[in-house]
Amino acid sequence: MEFNKPIADMLPGMDVEGFYILRAAALKTTNNGKPFLSGTICDRTGSVEIKLWDYSGPIGARPDDTGRVVKIRGSVSEYRGALQISVHRIRMAEAADDYDTALLVPTAPIDADAALADVQRLVASIADADYRSVAETMLARHLDAFRRIPAGKTVHHSFLSGLLMHTSNMLRLADYLSGLYAGIIDRSLLLTGTLLHDFAKEREFTFSGLGMVTDYSLSGQLIGHLVMGTQEVQQCAESLGLPQEKSLLLQHMILSHHGEPDFGAAVRPMCAEAELLSYIDLIDSRMEIYAETLPGVPAGGFSQRIFALEKKIYHHN
Repeated sequence: MEFNKPIADMLPGMDVEGFYILRAAALKTTNNGKPFLSGTICDRTGSVEIKLWDYSGPIGARPDDTGRVVKIRGSVSEYRGALQISVHRIRMAEAADDYDTALLVPTAPIDADAALADVQRLVASIADADYRSVAETMLARHLDAFRRIPAGKTVHHSFLSGLLMHTSNMLRLADYLSGLYAGIIDRSLLLTGTLLHDFAKEREFTFSGLGMVTDYSLSGQLIGHLVMGTQEVQQCAESLGLPQEKSLLLQHMILSHHGEPDFGAAVRPMCAEAELLSYIDLIDSRMEIYAETLPGVPAGGFSQRIFALEKKIYHHN
C-alpha cells in the first residue's frame, strides 16, 4: 500500500491510500442500472480519474464537495491509455486528519509576484489616459482575487493563481502583437481589454476554503462572466467620465472575447482589437491544455479525447 503517493508518481498495479482534492464528482448509472461515482482527484503534481462502483452517495450528490479534500483507498490501473483509480473507500477529510494542504492544492507554476509586477508594468505603459485609468481602477479593485483565484473550474488554468498566469501570458502576447500589427491595432485598447476580459470570474464561481472552484454561482449560471464583466466596466467607465465610444469598445472586447456564439461569445468580434483578443485567449487556453495533458501521455502515444479540444493530441518524440 502506497500512502499519500503523489499522483504524478502513480503506476498501474499500485494500491494507494491518502488525501487528495476532489476536483470533480458525479453520481451516474451503469447500463444495467447500478449507481457509481465518477470523478477526478488531484494534488500539486497532477490529476487522475476515479471510479467507485455500486455507490450512491453522499459524495457526488453535493456540488460543494468539489474543491475539498477527500481520503481515498483504491487500486491504480490503466484504461484507454490513461491512469484510473478503482476506489474501494472514500470519505471527506475530517478536522482530526493529518495532511498538508500545501502538497495538495494545485498552484500555477509561476512566480506570482513577478507575474503581477509584469502585469502592473504593462498597465502603466498604456498610453491612452482614459483606457489606463479604467485598467488601473479595475486592477486595484480586483487585485487580491486576480492574484489568487483559478481561471476556470476544469478546462484550463484551474489552479491557484491561474487567472494571474493566464492574463499575464495574454498581456505579453497582446503587447507583442500590437507592435507587429501597429498599423491597425490600438495598443491601449487591446491591453486594457485583455486585462479586463476575465475579471468577473471572481463572481462567476464559488470557491472552497482552499481556494479551488467548487461550482458556478447563481449569477455565474444566469448571467455569466462576459455580461457581468461588461456591466462592471460600463459602470467604471461612467464614473471616470470616459467618452461613450471608448466605453462601448471595452464592453465589446469583453462580450466578444470567446470569438463565436457557439463558444459562448455574446457577439462576434467587430474590431481588430476584439478579433485579436479572441485569438490570444484561444492560444493561451489551448496551449495550457497541451501543457497539462502531455506529461501524462507517453512519447509516441495519443491522449484520450479532450472535450475542450474535441480531439486527441499526439505526444511526439
